[in-house]
Amino acid sequence: MNLENLCKQVVTICLEASEFIAEQARQFDRTRIEIKGMNDLVSYVDRETEALIVNQLNLIFPEGEFIAEENPDFKKLTAKPYHWIIDPLDGTTNFLHGLPIFSISIGLMYYDKLVLGVVHEVNRAETFYAWEGGGAYCNGVRIYASQGYAMKDSLLATGFPYRDFDKFPAYLEVIKALMYKTHGLRRMGSAAVDLAYVAIGRFQGFFEYNLNAWDVAAGALIIKESGGIVTDFQGGNDYIFGKQILAAGSIHPEMLKTIQSLWYPTKTS
Repeated sequence: MNLENLCKQVVTICLEASEFIAEQARQFDRTRIEIKGMNDLVSYVDRETEALIVNQLNLIFPEGEFIAEENPDFKKLTAKPYHWIIDPLDGTTNFLHGLPIFSISIGLMYYDKLVLGVVHEVNRAETFYAWEGGGAYCNGVRIYASQGYAMKDSLLATGFPYRDFDKFPAYLEVIKALMYKTHGLRRMGSAAVDLAYVAIGRFQGFFEYNLNAWDVAAGALIIKESGGIVTDFQGGNDYIFGKQILAAGSIHPEMLKTIQSLWYPTKTS
């Protein structure tokens, strides 16, 4: 398989899907919002965009199975080697409220390894993409995660859980500690955009918990190919399905130390 050529085809699919999303954003009727669960919103735009993407991916790469947000049949890995991991509209709440930060995220896994990722930010028309061993790019220009930054000079991104608040007190302590050490934190509302911005050096780091595979798969590969580091909160590799992710350039070790000290406090005997 030629991953570079496949990546270019996925970029084209994202651009086509983006045109549909942008058109719907201009005329969206908020009475058509649906509620999947607590603070978990969806619309026909999410579902129709996902159908468009799945149909097109099936045409260019029929070997791939799917893990996709809006289809209950596409929620887990199968025994097949290749899996597309798709969020057709990452930042749905932003979209539904008219906030211009939302994206399309498409990743490809070969067994348990990410090999391709595309994140397209709809409103700025920026496409971030990478394939295994090929580097990371934005609109055709090579990009790199931030190197040589001190924590005190860094701007970080995060997100807040919209359900399952059991760990929220510890998370607030992490946020507080990192705010004191940096230029501050931003909450964009699209994890895929956050990750893409780490890859291009706009953010020096990103962390969040309670995310799903379709939120992070594409962005994680783009960061790794941009020279950044991606782990879970333990410093391991369970960040696609483990619902924790820490992604950064050179400040990753210090961010990890801060998060671990508050997320996994030392047990006393």
